[in-house]
Amino acid sequence: MSNLETLLTVFIMVTAVAVVIQMGVLLALYTRVKKTSARMDALLNEVNARVAPTLEIAQKIVQEGRPKVEMILNNLAAASALLKQELERIDETVTDTVDRARLQVIRMDELVSRAVDQVESTAELLHHTVISPVRLASSVLRGVITGLATFFDRGPYAGASRRPGTPKEDMFI
Repeated sequence: MSNLETLLTVFIMVTAVAVVIQMGVLLALYTRVKKTSARMDALLNEVNARVAPTLEIAQKIVQEGRPKVEMILNNLAAASALLKQELERIDETVTDTVDRARLQVIRMDELVSRAVDQVESTAELLHHTVISPVRLASSVLRGVITGLATFFDRGPYAGASRRPGTPKEDMFI
């Protein structure tokens, strides 16, 4: 046997040992993965056992609640539209009422202004046609009465002629 054959035999043996060691490592790895997989399966089954009923209940709640939520949303949309229409109608009514009130205030202002003007013109006319002539007549009448009272010695100047040094004629100036 030659050196090359010996070396080849040694190389084959080392390779065989390496393959056996690798097989042992792979076998150990396989058993560990199998145990871990079994544990994961058990954990998954436990999680499924605990979570699955909760998920089913949640799914039932969502399925049963969906029509109710849709109905609530539809009702809210309808109520919102109705509220919008009512607010628009109220706005129109208030605007119309304010416009009418503004017109009535303007009319009332004009009416009061005309009434005040008529009262002023009536008062002026009354003053010129009645009060002034009555004052004039009253003044003339007072003058006549005073003159007659003085003439007959009964007025405020009656007795002035009796004072010494005051003639009766001086009273009529």
